[in-house]
Amino acid sequence: MQTLRYVVFRDLLLAMRRRADVATTLFFFVIVASLFPLGVGPDPKLLRVMAPGILWVGALLASMLSLGRLFAEDYADGSLEQLVLAPEPLTLVVIGKVVAHWLVSGLPLVLISPVIALQFDLPREAMVTLLLALLLGTPLLSLIGAIGAALTVGVRGGGVLISLLVLPLYVPVLIFGAGAVDASAMGMEAGGHLSILGALLLLGMVLAPWATAAALRISLE
Repeated sequence: MQTLRYVVFRDLLLAMRRRADVATTLFFFVIVASLFPLGVGPDPKLLRVMAPGILWVGALLASMLSLGRLFAEDYADGSLEQLVLAPEPLTLVVIGKVVAHWLVSGLPLVLISPVIALQFDLPREAMVTLLLALLLGTPLLSLIGAIGAALTVGVRGGGVLISLLVLPLYVPVLIFGAGAVDASAMGMEAGGHLSILGALLLLGMVLAPWATAAALRISLE
């Protein structure tokens, strides 16, 4: 636990020194979600229909912006090799870095999403569902993205490769996350979609750190 706290604190401290990079993720989500109401018009019915997909696609793309920095800077200064060679399990280091990544890039999206949803005239129940769905889905996006980031460490054009690797794996999260909000907006039960998101998150918490640690060892060989 001490190692885990150290890794989380270290990555948060480094992120606070790059506030512009942190703000880019949030501003991207706000801009993307805000442009659609301006482009499609003020029809409330149309906006309510489009809102789940737009908000989730915006959150998904915004979370991908910072994936390239998850391991790249540690690789550049040599600290990643020291973390791999440390006596502590590499999976703990991976979990700490994923937690820090979510706190910096995922949690702000969750907190601001109800405000952005006001532009789409979503009912209150749908806003609550959106908040819960993003709370379950954004950590899963970070866990999946960590695998792609680990596989592309030290590779030129890694940002494009990460997108190609993780976007297919993001599809189930997008489907069930947007489906939960859509069901709630239509007055239907969204518990099934949220339950599947929760199950996927638990599966990702078990498997993704091990896969990421293995990918890091392969990339550093």
